[in-house]
Amino acid sequence: MDSVPGLDLSQPPFDLLDDAGRARLQASVDVGFHAAGSTLIEAGKASPHVHVILKGLVHAYQADGGGEQRFADYGPGDVFGAWAVMAGRARLSYRTEGECLSFLIPAEVFRRLIDDNPRFAAYFNEGLATKGQLSVSGQERREAAELMGTRVGEAQLAPAERVAAATSIADAAARLRERRVDCLLVDDAGHREPGILTRTDLLDAVALQRLPLEAPVGPLASRPLVCVGADEVLFQALIGMTEHRIERVVVRDRGAIAGTLGIAEVLSHFASHSHLISLRLARARTLEDIASAAAGMNELIRSLAAHGARMPYLMGLVSALNGRVMAQIFDLLVAPEHRGRICLLVMGSEGRREQLLKTDQDNALVIADDLDWPGLADAMARFSAALDAVGYPPCPGKVMVNEPHWRMTASQWQERVGHWQRRHGGEAALDLSIALDARPIAGNPALFAPVKAGLMALGQDEILLHHLASATLNFNTPLTLFGRVRGDAHGIDLKKGAIFPVVHGLRCLALRHGVAATASLERCEALAERGALPRELGRDLPQALNVFQRMRLDAQLAALAAGRVPDNHLDPQSLRRLDRELLRDALHVVKEFREHVRRAFHLAD
Repeated sequence: MDSVPGLDLSQPPFDLLDDAGRARLQASVDVGFHAAGSTLIEAGKASPHVHVILKGLVHAYQADGGGEQRFADYGPGDVFGAWAVMAGRARLSYRTEGECLSFLIPAEVFRRLIDDNPRFAAYFNEGLATKGQLSVSGQERREAAELMGTRVGEAQLAPAERVAAATSIADAAARLRERRVDCLLVDDAGHREPGILTRTDLLDAVALQRLPLEAPVGPLASRPLVCVGADEVLFQALIGMTEHRIERVVVRDRGAIAGTLGIAEVLSHFASHSHLISLRLARARTLEDIASAAAGMNELIRSLAAHGARMPYLMGLVSALNGRVMAQIFDLLVAPEHRGRICLLVMGSEGRREQLLKTDQDNALVIADDLDWPGLADAMARFSAALDAVGYPPCPGKVMVNEPHWRMTASQWQERVGHWQRRHGGEAALDLSIALDARPIAGNPALFAPVKAGLMALGQDEILLHHLASATLNFNTPLTLFGRVRGDAHGIDLKKGAIFPVVHGLRCLALRHGVAATASLERCEALAERGALPRELGRDLPQALNVFQRMRLDAQLAALAAGRVPDNHLDPQSLRRLDRELLRDALHVVKEFREHVRRAFHLAD
């Protein structure tokens, strides 16, 4: 049976459920009769149900200065109350206009459906009305559920074979063959934790270093171990391997080593996801090879988005791949003898690990004070040109390593930080905002450490913070006086009106409270833990950012498919009713956050 009478389970969003989910919904849904003027959900309180209107009209109201204003209207077939169930607190009040009938989905059942069905969760979590926009088979949906829900501990782990540091190369090789594993853990009395030794390490020791077979393996082991938890999502382990440019990690279960996990096991676990990750980057040896591998990035993003990948996972994987592309180009153009004397930084959305489709270059360089390399400027010019050739266009603001302004020695960076502290507006404030998101991806990251420390020390300057935070209020939230989404002929600019105020506000609060993280979601979590954000905002801001990122990506992918240049604009009228509700709700979170920032930094109205 495909539907409860009147509730069509073949239509969005219920078509995104698997068979078990539809059966669970069918067995638990009830019908409620509501008299005229009934309050179905009260703002600020949890809701015991998600409602689907069968007959009648429901108005949503928002509190406004002691009164309330009408926020949205809902008719037959509309779903409301999902946010109230998921967040545990309704942002709006819902009242019937006349008599009304609605299907009642118990909150616990709805939360279970969200947990068990990633694409159904994406519909509500991130505003993606997937069924009407994407054609995905049932088999692909099952693969998506596996991809997003599988934990590391559920994968096929290799046993953790351990040897002593004194074990010879010959004996270690024999152990690998005997146990049919690709790596060994090496115990050494001089180290608290074991190191890891791979088959490739042994081959390099014999073929390249010319070590005798009797040589001990202790010095060959790599430390520290890169570990993942058995309860982590397997997709997150894939991101970690990509970012660290390694093919095997150690798995811990409640602190103990449970085994090892390699890229081969991950990819074999997702055998049908051949479109997920291209291993061509690992084999790339020329700029042409790298460009060819990177050319499929947009298709990878499109595919993962179509399969319901959560935004944090998607951004994390894309960021890791972008970092590999840039680092490999850097290594091609910078000789090994110079790499330890310079550090390549990425900034902006790339620095925050929030980039999706390729965008302008935002990078900088920290140079050791004693580096003597006359060819540095030429190498950085070729690096910027190479990034352009691979698909990362030059930054209109010239925030690139081929510009002397962003190519400084360690001492010059400290002087620049001092300049930013003395100058509170204009270009200095813009440059500081960009630099606060910097993170190293190639060269010697130790060169960046004192620069980062100098930047974090600025958080003690309240006058600087006041001026820096004022940019949070530069762009109005695109909402009308009556709480509806307000746009122009081009729709709304999600970057200016929604994403930037959140990203910049979190950046300033993080600086004040000594939070070193650059990712917005990490900053938000750390600030909430320290009590620097109200509990409700700490919970709602990540949700709102996911809504904006997902909707912007969807609009950008649609623009690419139509042969247009993607931008940051979104036409609210093109959204389904539920998506418009999510967008309005998320924009109200931005409005509340802007007010919090205004009060926190004593900004003018």
